[in-house]
Amino acid sequence: MAVLLSAQPAERIRVVGALMAQGNDSSSQALIAQLRDALRDLGWADGRNLDLEIRWAAGEVDRTRNFALELAKLSPDVILAVGTSAIAALKHTTTQSIPLVFVIVNDPVAQGFVASVAHPGGNITGFSYMDYSVLEKALQLLQQTSPRLDRVGFMFNPDTYPYYEVYLQKLGGTQFGFELKPLRVRSEVEIADAFRDDLTAAGTGLIVPPEPFTSAHRKQIVALAAQYRLPATYGLRDFVTDGGLMSYAPDISDIFSRSASYIDRILKGALPGELPVQAPTKTVFVINLKTAKTLGIAIPPTLLALADEVIE
Repeated sequence: MAVLLSAQPAERIRVVGALMAQGNDSSSQALIAQLRDALRDLGWADGRNLDLEIRWAAGEVDRTRNFALELAKLSPDVILAVGTSAIAALKHTTTQSIPLVFVIVNDPVAQGFVASVAHPGGNITGFSYMDYSVLEKALQLLQQTSPRLDRVGFMFNPDTYPYYEVYLQKLGGTQFGFELKPLRVRSEVEIADAFRDDLTAAGTGLIVPPEPFTSAHRKQIVALAAQYRLPATYGLRDFVTDGGLMSYAPDISDIFSRSASYIDRILKGALPGELPVQAPTKTVFVINLKTAKTLGIAIPPTLLALADEVIE
């Protein structure tokens, strides 16, 4: 007698959304590749038991909101929100039925995304990025390269990252011995105007903290910093590989890889509100020595010794 074998049920494909506040460039693609690798190590292969739906907002507020709505309509099992504007849009758009995991978000408690670090509550958890001490350290390192700074421009887009207004109030700049000048930019024209109008005097420097709009326009910012011969520090390593002077910031690639563990746990039934928000575990200091020489800046040997990476 023939024995009929029942067909094995196909493995259910889980849908994971990813709302990327930044643009779809090579460095962002590398981060997505790291995420895929980390998920694969945990048993989740895109195309086999996972469908990774990615949307790129390129630092534009309207695109971010529209993509948040688009991803929510897919009713995914979990959404990865990359950047503050991404998690803000998703929090406003989605119900608590969709778990959200954020990365590259500063001070998520103060911004109202979670109730506390230890007990986030609701449908949101994730991995914070930067606190005040990191920006203070970045400014101190910049001052060591250029001790005669009188003013440092603080460039950001208040639409994609309004919380830097709070940062500016906290930092003040007086503890460094120079003025900290807010440079609020919302377009390429405003970026160019900020350099021309506020960053031409001798003794002027620049800090560009991490946020999606300036990241999407980093080539323009780096080129203008070179044109105006400005000592500048950035909140993302990509600025330095594109020719910027230096960066001091948490390691984004490490954070992306770690985020896979929370996606995995949520797909297996964990509640995001019960997963504590995790802080960065690795900070990277990068110096572009070629840029320093072009600007006529002699990097002190003690500072070079502190660098995790020197680009020559």
